[in-house]
Amino acid sequence: MWGPEGLDEVEAELLGPPEELKGKDVLEIGAGAAQCSRWLAAQGARPVALDLSHRQLQHALRIGGSFPLVCADAGALPFADASFDLVCSAYGALPFVADPRLVLREARRVLRPGGRFVFSVTHPIRWAFPDEPGPEGLSVSASYFDRTPYVEQDEDGRAVYVEHHRTLGDRVRDIASSGFRLVDLVEPEWPAWNTSEWGGWSPLRGNLIPGTAIFVCERD
Repeated sequence: MWGPEGLDEVEAELLGPPEELKGKDVLEIGAGAAQCSRWLAAQGARPVALDLSHRQLQHALRIGGSFPLVCADAGALPFADASFDLVCSAYGALPFVADPRLVLREARRVLRPGGRFVFSVTHPIRWAFPDEPGPEGLSVSASYFDRTPYVEQDEDGRAVYVEHHRTLGDRVRDIASSGFRLVDLVEPEWPAWNTSEWGGWSPLRGNLIPGTAIFVCERD
């Protein structure tokens, strides 16, 4: 699943036709509880699920799966060059690092020539709107060009959650400067069947402004 809209890989085929995933070496970056890797394994792929959070990987271990779990920094991948056919990330790692080019360059390094890196993030336009699901979330409240990170702190003033904003142009330039070729930018529309509402996600907002941006990149 690439984002809250409900676009799944079976429908999107951004990594390629599901029947062609069999036998492919795939790295999932920012895997969380490894839901995507679990699906990839069911297609016959050979996934590796990587996350910085040991606790998230404990959840993945509890749920189960016959693929490796790796606790490591996405900006310093512990794999040899050209180790994978595909790399993917659904809302993982890239929004949470100050310089996403570190992740992009590492993803390119571990990809084999012709390999594909597909990643999804919150659509940059969402940063200009309040994170509310109702009508109050439809009025611009901040500058789209303000790249100040969003930070949550604990009682001692320590950052416990940090998310970085990149404009759409920033993302494209990051991809190009990291040696990738951008082959598609997917902005999923909110489907009629999805009536879910949580956080800032809702049919009301989803029908008017994009919520997810999916970048399809290839290593030439």
